[in-house]
Amino acid sequence: MKKKILIAPLNWGLGHATRCIPIINALAQHNFTPIMASDGAALSLLTKEFPDLEAVELPSYNISYAKKRNHLKLKLLKDTPKILKTIRAEQKAVKLIVKTHQIDGIISDNRFGVYHKDLPSAYITHQLKVLSGNTTWLSTKLHRKTIQRFNECWIPDTLEQPNLSGEMGHIEDNGLNIKYIGPLSRFQKSKSDFQYDIMVLLSGPEPKRSILEDKLLTQFKNYNGKVLFVKGIIEEEQTVHTSGNMTIYNFMTSELLEKSINSSELIVARSGYTTIMDLAKLGKKAFFIPTPGQFEQEYLAQEMAENNLAPSCDQDAFRLEKLTNISKFKGLETIAYETDFKQLFKLFERE
Repeated sequence: MKKKILIAPLNWGLGHATRCIPIINALAQHNFTPIMASDGAALSLLTKEFPDLEAVELPSYNISYAKKRNHLKLKLLKDTPKILKTIRAEQKAVKLIVKTHQIDGIISDNRFGVYHKDLPSAYITHQLKVLSGNTTWLSTKLHRKTIQRFNECWIPDTLEQPNLSGEMGHIEDNGLNIKYIGPLSRFQKSKSDFQYDIMVLLSGPEPKRSILEDKLLTQFKNYNGKVLFVKGIIEEEQTVHTSGNMTIYNFMTSELLEKSINSSELIVARSGYTTIMDLAKLGKKAFFIPTPGQFEQEYLAQEMAENNLAPSCDQDAFRLEKLTNISKFKGLETIAYETDFKQLFKLFERE
């Protein structure tokens, strides 16, 4: 009898869901039955990727950003009671799912309430240190309390240098059962001729995603080369249309996305951690525009620039001219690491 593993990514942008794709594939390859659980766009993406797997809906955090950068912390503070209520609802939902689906183990990607006291549970995060400006110490402490509820904490990065998460994924004296499992990406690098000069790859919470989309559509109207523009909006049907020099998709599933990134010379994207893992796996040249007010993305963009891997700028400051310095940067580099899923999944062999 195959053991059933509940795998539940957070619905905040698409990164948490997409980095679970290689884990879902590995579970199936190692004779487990993955049961997918999330909400909104993250759940939609997973059901499109794995139409034959069972999926269940979890309560939604309904996380969105404040329109102004300096209002973000205030908004998150205001949303705290709602988030705590959702965590309690998650716990209730998990107890029911465990019972009705006879779940044997749990993998939660940043969903605070998706664990069960009677089952082996793993928590995926790249943020042992949760950057939040002058409240980093507090957000880190609160996150640590969440991680301690799980049997293991899986960090999608390497322990040694070079690594991708920097100080976020590496802290001393953590007292947590941490396993560095290597960068996770659903993609494979392939050699192909460049069909596009630039690929714009968007995702992330609203309203920031829409604001950047509008800005980039306006900017790239004036660009001479070929542009592939992926909005990152998960809808029932995939749509594609052309506008001048641009080919515009609402979304792409993994196979087409992998092919498109491989055949694009430069990627313009948010500096989300999953995006960085994907582009490093494919060894791409990139330009990053961090989400305003998201300390993690701003830190990662700064790290990429300081290590001479990829330039970046603030959303408000982006102009086409910013892309002229790309040749001075090395591009993202592959970290050779093979995740030992067999060893990792021994967590679920406990009786």
